[in-house]
Amino acid sequence: MTEAQLIRHACEGDGRAVRTLYERYAPRVYAVVRRIAGEDDLAQDYAQEAWIRAIRALPTFRGDARFSTWLHRIAVNSALQALRKNDTRARREAPMPDAVAVHPAEGDVLLGDLLERAMDRLPDGMRQVLILHDVEGYTHEEIGEFLGVTSGTSKSQLFKARAKMRDLLRPHETDGAEGEHGAKAWGI
Repeated sequence: MTEAQLIRHACEGDGRAVRTLYERYAPRVYAVVRRIAGEDDLAQDYAQEAWIRAIRALPTFRGDARFSTWLHRIAVNSALQALRKNDTRARREAPMPDAVAVHPAEGDVLLGDLLERAMDRLPDGMRQVLILHDVEGYTHEEIGEFLGVTSGTSKSQLFKARAKMRDLLRPHETDGAEGEHGAKAWGI
């Protein structure tokens, strides 16, 4: 069954068609809201809300854009709206541990963990713009529309976010106790 047929059947209330669409696109929806949410539990809630909104709005899908693009936009808007609604700042400002277990053999996993921890330390606005622009590929105009700011504010937030990430990921001098690859050496 083609995507257009699935969408038509889902609009008509076919539960199997809805399930098939969900199975095809759930990983992508979760990935985008996870990067925005910064936490697995919040991401699960945001993804669920995004799917509820998408299924309700499915009859309005005109096909002007790809279905995946339409769904992606719903997921991003849903996650951003939920962030505004819930005051997650208090959770994000919880103290970070002084040290993080480091296993050099993990390679990409370690780098991913360091990047995720550094991104979690960014203020919400900087993190959102960094993710939307550098990870998701949105323009500053689109980001401004999503977040209710000007494109200039988006550019400024991106510049500051990149600078902050460089600072957070830059190795710092240590007392040598953890070696050059220790968590303190990365300032995290």
